[in-house]
Amino acid sequence: MDNKIALAGNPNSGKTTLFNQLTGARAKIGNWSGTTVEKKEGELKHQGKELKIVDLPGTYSLSAYSIDERIARTFLIEEKPDLVVVIIDASNLERNLYLVSQLLELGQNVLLDLNMIDLVRKRGIKIYTEKLSKILGIPVAETVASEGEGIQEIKDKIIENLGNKSNTLKIDYGELEKSISSLEDFLEKRDGNIDLSRRALAIKILENDQDILKKLEHSDYFKEILEMYHNIEAKFSEDLETFIIEKRYAYLKGVVKECTDKSFTLEERITLSDKIDRIVTNRIGGIPIFLMFMYLLFSMVFKIGDPLVGLVDGFFGLLSEKASLLIEFLGLPPWFASFISDGIISGVGSVLVFLPYILLLFLGISFLEDTGYLARAAFIMDKVMHSLGLHGKSFIPMLLGFGCNIPGIMATRTLESNKDRILTILILPLMSCSARLPVYTLFAGALFPKNQGLVVFSLYILGIALSIIMAKLFKSLFFKGETTPLVMEIPPYRLPKLKNILLHMWSKSVIFIKKAGTIIFIAVIFIWALASLPVGVEYASEQSIIGRIGEFLAPVFKPAGFGFWQAAVALIFGILAKEVVVGTMGTLYGVGEEGLSSIIQQQFTPLSGYAFLLMILIYIPCIAALATIKRETNWKWTGIAVFYTFLLGWFLSVIVYQFGSLFIK
Repeated sequence: MDNKIALAGNPNSGKTTLFNQLTGARAKIGNWSGTTVEKKEGELKHQGKELKIVDLPGTYSLSAYSIDERIARTFLIEEKPDLVVVIIDASNLERNLYLVSQLLELGQNVLLDLNMIDLVRKRGIKIYTEKLSKILGIPVAETVASEGEGIQEIKDKIIENLGNKSNTLKIDYGELEKSISSLEDFLEKRDGNIDLSRRALAIKILENDQDILKKLEHSDYFKEILEMYHNIEAKFSEDLETFIIEKRYAYLKGVVKECTDKSFTLEERITLSDKIDRIVTNRIGGIPIFLMFMYLLFSMVFKIGDPLVGLVDGFFGLLSEKASLLIEFLGLPPWFASFISDGIISGVGSVLVFLPYILLLFLGISFLEDTGYLARAAFIMDKVMHSLGLHGKSFIPMLLGFGCNIPGIMATRTLESNKDRILTILILPLMSCSARLPVYTLFAGALFPKNQGLVVFSLYILGIALSIIMAKLFKSLFFKGETTPLVMEIPPYRLPKLKNILLHMWSKSVIFIKKAGTIIFIAVIFIWALASLPVGVEYASEQSIIGRIGEFLAPVFKPAGFGFWQAAVALIFGILAKEVVVGTMGTLYGVGEEGLSSIIQQQFTPLSGYAFLLMILIYIPCIAALATIKRETNWKWTGIAVFYTFLLGWFLSVIVYQFGSLFIK
C-alpha cells in the first residue's frame, strides 16, 4: 500500500462522511505522532489497487492556529501525499476554495470534490464543473456523500489522478509581484532545505508564516531574508498577510463568478435555514428554545425508556435466577453462586439495565447534531460565554461532554488560545456525561417517580450553570485578557438520514457497553472479593474488608445526608467509571435494578438522594477523563481538577442537605 491519499477540507464540509464511504469498515483510529490528536486512517480497494486514506482534521486554511489545523498543515506540506482530495461545501464555493488555492500554489496534486451538490441544485445554482476544472487545472468531482451519490465517480478519479502533478496556480498579487520576484530570485541562488517552489516559499515568507521562518532561521542567509521582508513591508501601507489574503479572495471571487450561474431571485435567497434561524437563534428566545429542546429530549428518554428498562431488568433477574438453579444443580460451592449472582450478574446487570436510556439519549443528540441545530448552540450561548470569560466555541466541547467528557476534553484542540483550552478542560468534568445517567435514572426513578425527567434535566442544567460560574472564577484566578471572537462555520439545516443517526447512536453507545464488559466487570469482581473477605464473614457486612473501608470514609459524607458505608464505597469506586456507582451498589446488595430501587427508598430521603446526585454530578472525574486531562495539559491542571471538583461536590451536597433539612422534616 504505497499510495497515500489525504482528505482535506473545512469543518462541516462532509469530509468524514466521504472518508466513511471510501473506507467502509476498514478504518482504524490512532494518534498523530507526538500528540493526542485523533488520527483516522483507512483503506480504499478499487480497480485492483490498495490505497491508504488519511482523514485530516478540518481546517479553513494553511495558516494554522489550533492544534488540529497545525497537524493538517504539517501533513499536507511535509508528508507530500500522492493526492489531496479537498472536500468542499459546494453551496459556499468562494470561501471553501481558499484552502484549494493555497494547496495549488504549493504545487500539490489536488482532486476537488464538490460535496453537498444537492443543496446547490435546490438553491437554483448551476456550477460549470468542467470550466472550474479547466481554470484551476485540476480534476473536479460532484458528490452527495451522505447519500452515496458520486462515490463511484470520485473513486475512479482518485485512481486516474494518482500520478498527476497539478499545474501550480499563479495568482496575480499586483503591486506585490515585483517584491515576490526579487525574493524568489534571492532564494533561487541559495540552497534550501524546504521542499517548496521558490515562488511558493517567497509568498510564505511575505505572509509571515512562522513555521517556514522557523525552518529558515538556522540558514546563513536568514538575516538577509528578514531585512528584505521588512523593506518590502515598509513600502506597503497595509499588512502584507492581509493584502495576500484579499488578493486570493479577489481571484476566487472571479473564478466563482465565471463558473456559476444563479437563477434565483433576491427574495429566494432567504433560505429555509435563514427562516428557522430567525426563531431558534433569536437573541431573546434562543436560550429558552435550547433549554426546551433539552427538556423534551430527557422527557422522551424516560417516557420511551422506562418500559424497555423494565424488560432488560426482567431479563437479568431471570438470568440470575436460572444461574442460581444451575449452580445448585451442579453442586458448586455457595461462594461460586454468590460470585456469579451477587457479583457478575447483579453488578454488571445493574449497569447494563440502563442501556435503553443511553441509546435513546444518543439517538436524540445525534438527531439534533445531524439537523445542524447543535452547531447553532455555540452561537446561542456565545454572548453568555464571553461575558464569563469563555470562548463561544468552548460550548461545542461542553456539548460533546454530555456524551462523554473524554471526547469533549479532546475537542478543545480546536480552540486557538491555550488559555481557552485549559479553562474549558477544567470545567468540562461538570458536564453530565452518559456514564452518570444510570445513577441519575436509578435515584430519580426510586425517589422522584412523578418528576423523573425534571430531576435529571435539573442536574444537566446545574452542571452547565456551575461550569460557567467556575469559568468566571478560574479566569479571574489564573487567566486575564480578552477572549477572541467566535468565528465558526454554521451548516445549513438538513433532514437527518435514519442510517446516519443510528450509526452515530451505536458508535457512541458501544463505548458504554465496552466499559460494562471491561472496567465495570473487573470492578464488580474486585468489589465482590472485598465484600466476601475475610473468609467466614457475612457477605457485604460491616466486618468485610469493603465494609471497614466504607465505615472509615462514611463520616466524611454524613453532613450531606448519606453517611452510610455503602454510599461511601460506591463513590470511591465511581472514580474508576461513574457507572460503577450503580454496579457497586448492585454487587454489595446482590440485587438488580428493581431491588436497588427499593433499597434506595429505604436508605435515602428525596433530599439526601438529591444531595447524593449532586455529588455524582460534580465530584472527581473518572480515571480515563483524568488521564486525558493530563495528556492535554499537565499534572498541575489535573491536580486542580481533582481538588476543586471534590471540594465543590462535597460543599454543595452539604449545603443542599443542611439547608433543605430546615424546611423538610
